[in-house]
Amino acid sequence: MTSPTPPAEPQYADRTYRSTAALVCGVLLLALIAVMAGDALIQGEGQAPWFALAALLTAVPLIVAFTLRPAVFVNDERIRIRNPFRTIRLPWTEVADVRAGYSSELIAAGGTKYQLWAVPVSLRDRKRASRAAGRAPHKDAYGRFSPGAAADAHRHTVPPGAAADQTIVELRGLAEKAGDPAGGTTTGSVRWAYEVIAPAAAGVVLFVVLAAIG
Repeated sequence: MTSPTPPAEPQYADRTYRSTAALVCGVLLLALIAVMAGDALIQGEGQAPWFALAALLTAVPLIVAFTLRPAVFVNDERIRIRNPFRTIRLPWTEVADVRAGYSSELIAAGGTKYQLWAVPVSLRDRKRASRAAGRAPHKDAYGRFSPGAAADAHRHTVPPGAAADQTIVELRGLAEKAGDPAGGTTTGSVRWAYEVIAPAAAGVVLFVVLAAIG
C-alpha cells in the first residue's frame, strides 16, 4: 500500500511593483487620444480618418509601453522585469546587484545591466526623505534621544525613506537571500514585446504611405 502523496506547498502570488504616477498618466493620455482620434475617425473627411487610424496605431502602443506596461514581478525564486519593449526573467541566483542612482537598475551575474522602468527614481522624494530622517530623533548608545549627530550616524544603518530606494532595498534583500550569483541551475531569458512593436511599426508605415500618396 502506497503512502498518500503529501500536499504540495501553496504557491503564493508574485509581489508586484509599479509606478502609480505612470499608470495615471497613461490612462489620461489614452483617454485624450481616444477623444481626438475618435472624432477624426467618425467625422473626418478625405484622408483624415486614415491619419487618425495611423495615429492610434502608433501612439496607443507607445503610451501603453511607457506608462501601463512597466512592472516588476518578484517571488522568492526569480524576478521578472517588464520594460517598455522587453521582458527579462532572471532567477535570483543570476542577479549580482540591484541599485538606484539616477535610475533603478539590475546587474546580472554576467555584468549585463537592465533598467527597472517600473521603479522610477525621484530625486525630490529622496531629498525629502533625507531631510525627514535628519529631523527625526534617534536613540544614541545610552538610550537618549538626539536629532543631531546620532541621526547622521543612524542614517547609514536604516533603509532610505524614498519609495524607489525602499523598493531597491527589498529587491536586494531577495537577491542576497537566494545566495551567490551564478549559483543556480536555471538561466534567465529576454523576450521582445512584439505585441507593442508590431502595431506601432504598422502605424508608422501607414503614416509613410499616406504621406506618399498625398
